[in-house]
Amino acid sequence: MKKYIIIFLLIFQYGFTTENDSLSTINPFLKLPQFSNTLLEDCDACGCSASGGSMGFASMLNTNFIGIRYFNQSYKSTDGLYSNSPWYAENFNTIQVWARFPVVKNFQVSALLPYHFHNRETASGKQSISGIGDATVLGMYKIYQTHKDSTVLVHTLQLGGGVKIPFGKFDQANNGSVNPSYQVGTGSWDFLLATEYVVKRKQFGLNTMLNYVIKTENEKQYRFGNQFNYATTFFYLYEKDKYSIVPQLGFAGEVYEDNYQLGQKVRNTAGDIFMGKLGFEIGKDKFSLGANVMLPIQQNLTGGNVEANYRWSLNLNYSL
Repeated sequence: MKKYIIIFLLIFQYGFTTENDSLSTINPFLKLPQFSNTLLEDCDACGCSASGGSMGFASMLNTNFIGIRYFNQSYKSTDGLYSNSPWYAENFNTIQVWARFPVVKNFQVSALLPYHFHNRETASGKQSISGIGDATVLGMYKIYQTHKDSTVLVHTLQLGGGVKIPFGKFDQANNGSVNPSYQVGTGSWDFLLATEYVVKRKQFGLNTMLNYVIKTENEKQYRFGNQFNYATTFFYLYEKDKYSIVPQLGFAGEVYEDNYQLGQKVRNTAGDIFMGKLGFEIGKDKFSLGANVMLPIQQNLTGGNVEANYRWSLNLNYSL
């Protein structure tokens, strides 16, 4: 799999090396300096329920915006005690208010506040939890950008960091479940380190991001494992006088370290997942509508006792 991905990336970038970049600037969306899609997977071991954003911090069409987003994640879990142990459905639902705005030149801040309402099946019946989740604030600084009139390819590089604020409630009773991320909050202050690279040629672009989330111990002496995330998205800008459409295709991955309770490692809490993703955004006037679907290609979550089925999201933004 890795060999084919590398070959594909090389072919894609080689195709960018013959002409000058010339994005037109007809409608308000096309005046943006870049079409950012920072797909920060700020999650907690196989569920992404306890933190702010599993589907991204930014929009392809809106550099600065305020909006609302809904995303759904479907999982199934088993205790794995026997070969025929039953599997139970888990659904994580989140509505977010999110925004991205400039502070000073080359520096932008993203912020979001989620509301979670989750449900799952168990041997004793259905369970549900809901409440305000943890807020997240992320600052990104543009350290390098080429001028599109002076080079074949336009390159943009950003670095940043942020913090997750524990507004959501952490329920210690859920720690004993197969999926420890069945929470509305982690109860901990967590810290993000992020980098994003975008290369464009005419209407085509490639967005790549890496980020690392450092988790801390909460008041219940439980600490979710640190997490490494990566994503690459290919996008194409189709533009008309009154609207723009940006289809997107790519992949993303997450690597989770072990959780700790009372200073002791918790078994079967580390894991990783590799996903393909497909989406689009359409913009008209100052509004944009986006959709995104992510499907697992390869995964190993909590020792195989949790499996991801899919993730999808919808968002409506207003350009500032």
